[in-house]
Amino acid sequence: MKFLCSLLYAAACLTGAAVFSQQKTYCNPINIDYGYTPFEVFSKQGKHRATADPVIVNFQKKLFLFSTNQEGYWYSDDMLDWKFIHRKFLRDDKYIHDLNAPAVWAMKDTLYVFGSTWEQDFPIWKSTSPEKNNWHIAVDTLKVGAWDPAFFYDEDKNKLFLYWGSSNEWPLLGTEIKMKTLQSEGYVKPVIRLHPEDHGWERFGEYNDNTFLQPFTEGAWMTKHNGKYYLQYGAPATEFSGYADGVYVSNSPLEGFEYQKHNPFSYKPGGFARGAGHGATFHDNFGNYWHVSTIAIGVKNSFERRIGIWPAGFDRDDVMYCNTAYGDYPTYIPKYAQGRDFSKGLFAGWMLLNYSKPVQVSSTLGSYQPNFAVDEDIKTYWSAKTADPGEWFLTDLGEVSDVKAIQINYADQDAEFMGKTLEKNHQYQIFASRDGKKWELVIDKSKNTRDVPHDYIELEKAVKARYIKMVNLKMPTGKFALSGFRVFGTGPGKAPRAVEDFVPLRADPKKYGERRSAWLKWKQNPDADGYVIYFGKDPEKLYGSIMVYGKNDYFFTGMDRTEVYYFRIEAFNSNGISAPSEIMRCE
Repeated sequence: MKFLCSLLYAAACLTGAAVFSQQKTYCNPINIDYGYTPFEVFSKQGKHRATADPVIVNFQKKLFLFSTNQEGYWYSDDMLDWKFIHRKFLRDDKYIHDLNAPAVWAMKDTLYVFGSTWEQDFPIWKSTSPEKNNWHIAVDTLKVGAWDPAFFYDEDKNKLFLYWGSSNEWPLLGTEIKMKTLQSEGYVKPVIRLHPEDHGWERFGEYNDNTFLQPFTEGAWMTKHNGKYYLQYGAPATEFSGYADGVYVSNSPLEGFEYQKHNPFSYKPGGFARGAGHGATFHDNFGNYWHVSTIAIGVKNSFERRIGIWPAGFDRDDVMYCNTAYGDYPTYIPKYAQGRDFSKGLFAGWMLLNYSKPVQVSSTLGSYQPNFAVDEDIKTYWSAKTADPGEWFLTDLGEVSDVKAIQINYADQDAEFMGKTLEKNHQYQIFASRDGKKWELVIDKSKNTRDVPHDYIELEKAVKARYIKMVNLKMPTGKFALSGFRVFGTGPGKAPRAVEDFVPLRADPKKYGERRSAWLKWKQNPDADGYVIYFGKDPEKLYGSIMVYGKNDYFFTGMDRTEVYYFRIEAFNSNGISAPSEIMRCE
C-alpha cells in the first residue's frame, strides 16, 4: 500500500512539475520603477527610492497597482510586466507629494481613486479607461475625510462602504457611502482596534518588544468571500520586519467583527524581503487570490520601503491565508482556473546558490563591503567607488551549478533624485563561467531602456556555471551599489538532513510567564544555509512561516496569549530542502 501511495505521489509531482514548467516566475521585491521620496526631511541620510501601502485592483481584466507618492500608477496583464502611467491626482501645488496610502476600487464599469486626507481639498477621481490615463473628478471632496482609506463596493447588496484609520490611539472606523453622492451621511462606527496584550504580533517594535509607543493599526482593506466580510488591517508599524496584516471576520459589513483565529494571515519577518503588512487582497484573471503588501528596508529613513506580492486564498473552512514561505525566492505565476489551493505556496524550488559565498569586486566604497551583497539582508549593501562603466561584481557559487534565474537588487548610494523620475534606466551585462577563465554572456542589458531597481531575469535555459559576473554599464543615479545579487537554481550536492532536536519553549500557562512569545531551538545542521519554521493553531493549518539564516534558535514574539500553537521546521541549502520535522505542539 505504501509503495502504491508513493507511486501515486510521484505521478502527481511529475504532473505538477509539467504544469509548472510552462509557467513564468517572479521574485520579491517586485521589479517596478519605484520613485524616490519627495521629502527633504526624509532624505537627510541620503536620497532614496520609497513607496508603500500598495493596492492592486482587477479591473477590465487588467491589474492596476497604486502606492504611496508615485505620481501615477502601473498596470499589467500578468503581474510580470508592469507599465507605468504618469499622473498627479492632487490639484493643489502646495503638496510636494501625490497620493498617500491610496484607496482604489472598482464599482460597476468604473475605477475610482482617492488619497489619504483629513482636509477638504482632495477629490475622488473616476475612469472607465484607466489604461489610457483618462480620468475625471467624481466628487470634489470627501467630506468625512479619511487617512489610509479603503472603499469596498458590495456588489451583492449594491452598496458602498468606507473603512479608514491610522493611529496608535483610535480604532479603525467604517461608514456607508451613498453611491449617488459618494458621501457619508455621518453614521460612523468603530469596527476594530488592536489588543496587543493578547496578540503578540501586534506589539510595537522590530521584535514586538518596544514599549515606549503603543502599536499602530492602519491599512484597512475589505474582501468578501462566501458571504462573509474579511476586514484586513496592518500592525504594529510600517518600519518593522514584523509588519503584518491581520483580519477580522463578520456576516455584516459594519459590525460584529471577530478576530480570525489564524492571525496574522500575512507575515514575513525573516529572509531578504521582510515585512508583509498594509496591503490589499485581489484576484488575478483566473480567479485566484493574491495579497500585495509593504516590504520594509528602513536604511536611509524609516519609511524606505518596497512592495511584495504573495499567493493567498481561503481554505475549505473559509480561513483567510497568505503564503510567504520562500516568498522572496522565484515564485510561479500559474494560469489556473478559480479554486486552486495556494496554501502550500507557489515556490518554484530554485534555491539560492550564492548565500555568503566568496565574492570579488572592482572597487569598494568605504565600509560598504562586497559580502553585504550576498548576506541576504536587504538593509546592507556593497557599493563600488563609482558608477563608471566597467565596475563589476563577481560571485563564486563554490561549485558548478544549474543557474536558472538572477535577481539584481540595486541600492541607493549617493542618489541625486527626489520624487518620481521618468525615462531613467540601468544597463549591465552578466557573464557566466565554469572555471573563471572562459566566460559566456548570459544576460545582455546593454541596450536596456527601463528603470529596473529590482531586476529579475528568468533564463530561457539553465546555464551551468560556478562564477557569475555582473559588469555595470550605466546607472540612473548614484554609485553602482547592490543590496542583493541573488543567483537561483540547483546545486549539484545533496539537500540537508532533517532538523534534529527541534523544541519550542513557552511559559507554563499555570504559572506566571510571557505567553505571547516562545523560544524555538534546534540542533545546528552543518549542511544548512538556513531554516524555515512553520507555525499555526491547527496542525493542518501551519500557514505562518519564518525564514532564519545561520542560527539554531529563534525568539518568536508573534503569538496569541491564550492559544495552543503547532510548529514544524525544515532546513535548506543551495541543493534543496530537507524533509520536515515532526509537528511539535506548544501549550
